[in-house]
Amino acid sequence: MSRKKFFAVLISGLLAFATLDMSQATATPSTLTLTLKQTPSASEPIVTMYGQIKPAKVGLKISVQVELDKSWQTTDLTAKTTSGGAWKVEALATALSASVKYRVFTKVGTQSVYSVARSIVIKQIPEIANVDPASLIDLAGPGGRIHGVDISRWQHPNDRTIDFAKMYSAGVRFVMIKAADSKDISDAQALKYLVMDHNAAQAAGLFTGFYYYTTLPDSTDPNVIVNDAMAQAQKAIWRLASIGGYSDRDLSFALDLENNCVRVSSTGKCTKYAARSDVTLWATTWLSVLNLRTGRTPIFYSYPQFLENAMTRSAELNKYPLWMAHYGINPADPLAQPGQKNGGCFVHSWTLANCSVTWSMWQYTSCGIAGKYGVPGGRLDLNVFRGTPNTFLDLVKGTWVPEVADLMPVQEPSTTTINSFSASTTNKPAIFDVSVNRPTGNPVVTGTVSFVPEAPFNPPAPLTQTAVRGSSGNWVLTVKGIPAGTWNGSVSFKDSSGTHAKSSSPVTLTITQGAIPTPKPSASPTPKPTISPAPVVDPCKNQIKN
Repeated sequence: MSRKKFFAVLISGLLAFATLDMSQATATPSTLTLTLKQTPSASEPIVTMYGQIKPAKVGLKISVQVELDKSWQTTDLTAKTTSGGAWKVEALATALSASVKYRVFTKVGTQSVYSVARSIVIKQIPEIANVDPASLIDLAGPGGRIHGVDISRWQHPNDRTIDFAKMYSAGVRFVMIKAADSKDISDAQALKYLVMDHNAAQAAGLFTGFYYYTTLPDSTDPNVIVNDAMAQAQKAIWRLASIGGYSDRDLSFALDLENNCVRVSSTGKCTKYAARSDVTLWATTWLSVLNLRTGRTPIFYSYPQFLENAMTRSAELNKYPLWMAHYGINPADPLAQPGQKNGGCFVHSWTLANCSVTWSMWQYTSCGIAGKYGVPGGRLDLNVFRGTPNTFLDLVKGTWVPEVADLMPVQEPSTTTINSFSASTTNKPAIFDVSVNRPTGNPVVTGTVSFVPEAPFNPPAPLTQTAVRGSSGNWVLTVKGIPAGTWNGSVSFKDSSGTHAKSSSPVTLTITQGAIPTPKPSASPTPKPTISPAPVVDPCKNQIKN
């Protein structure tokens, strides 16, 4: 080997080593968290360990170690991380009043990742020694009912955590957690706090349920409505699968349907509402899919005026437990009934002949005193359950453990189709009707679309693009600011959650120069009259403040 060639090989090797070293240095290091709690139990003491691997990785084996005789020993306790990176271990404790230290570890590639060590003293609690699980479900809510709360990102200001042990001590026994949303940004926020709250709440002794906030499709076509409901139900199932399915401490998924506006103007005013029959078709489809796929009866959440005015009566709906929002009535009165109005009935699927309502859960205020229940912020939704502890336990019967096919796919192939488009002059936007489908032909569940021009393309100002979702997998894309000329490009689909892979469809646009508006002379400003500030409205007026 010549000296020149030797130095070339040496330099190449050094550059490769430096590149490898830099990639390792810039890779995000994994961190593993551990929290220890003694969970209220009806028999022997239970210790719950839970945490999260960040960045999230699914299927990692988490092993528990205990410190004995000043050395760490690996136990038989293990768990697998969910797709959100969360993990949980529950174990019976047979030794009491002893201080013990635990940590967990896992392998990420070739790297061993350890949590910080945590200590716990396991206590004997005589009042939970009863073998009847119903004895742990106190009737500590107003009116001698089972008390519950519901939470979302609004209960995590500045990412602060919830003290679920304090919530349990305050008499709460169930918490409904927002788990998913029709809109991608809100859905990502829901996932973040679901991972944070689910295991933490159960470790504190609470039963956990979930709810899905929906936005209805802008369509009157029954096929589109059914396909959209099925797609949004699929999102809920994927979300449930991401936390390991239903356990024996989970209440069912609830459908939160309280808004039938399907089209909004640029000023935020609703310009189109879904028909009553379409709302009902969508709801019954979503609920039936969840019921069929998980073997658990889902719950329906709404309020009386919506049930009466936005939906049709349906025997199909009536078979699902109703979670009703009705404020201003004090549930401390054992005879108080939600869903009543002065001078008659709210007539809907859960109304009986005597005007009473077959509700299962009642959200009686949005103005609970958050700090009292260990929740950051000032306000909290409070709920009561209708029935006995044994009736409540009937709602958590039946577990569902997802199979691989139930998990959210990763970079699943997609197909983008431009159904139609219009483009004329620089004075008018280009408008595309776009659909994106999965390999099965069903619409994609998440993601959005945009116009991607090919070079040479140099507009005088950045393009303004707006993609309005009409239903799952269907958008109307509006693009403003395309200059005069003939341009090649594509309409591209992208899913930031990584569920569906990118795809695109090519398009050629011919834009002619529109009329150039003549600048108007600037008018002298007219003094504006002083407007008194609007009176402050108290959102908690006439609400119960427990």
